[in-house]
Amino acid sequence: MSKTILIAFFLAFWTFSFCQEKRNAFKLEIVADKEHQYGADIPESPYFVADKVLQIYCGEKLFVECEIKSDTIFEMKVVKENKNPKKTIEIDFYQEAEDRENIITMLSVKNPFDKTLLYDAVMFTPISQTWKRTSIIPVRPTIYSFETWPHSIITLVLENWRFVE
Repeated sequence: MSKTILIAFFLAFWTFSFCQEKRNAFKLEIVADKEHQYGADIPESPYFVADKVLQIYCGEKLFVECEIKSDTIFEMKVVKENKNPKKTIEIDFYQEAEDRENIITMLSVKNPFDKTLLYDAVMFTPISQTWKRTSIIPVRPTIYSFETWPHSIITLVLENWRFVE
């Protein structure tokens, strides 16, 4: 009997572990300002820190597959490849800093849907070391939007995903 319970527990844990999409641990290295680098060891961690609350680090490119119910984003998950392009948001978050005098952090978001996509964003920068809200432009149907900031950003939290008219 206890062997059966142990096997059931192991299978439940194994299923939960592999169903939760996690990023592998990695070393983050970005330009902080014209004189400093920023580095951090990012541990293995979930992409979604809460229901439909995505955390993305500078240098990551993600495919976020969505389930839509009643014109609402019902469920979101990170997938390794874009096998369902009509329901997968493509997100690329990166830094351009060849010229350390002109640091640019960019976020591109491809909206695969036939409605305008909107979300809210909070950023964490190496200079302020605090979370700050930032404005985001709506992503029109079936195109990319590009957000740029004239400074370094370590990570963004993207939340409150919704369609707008």
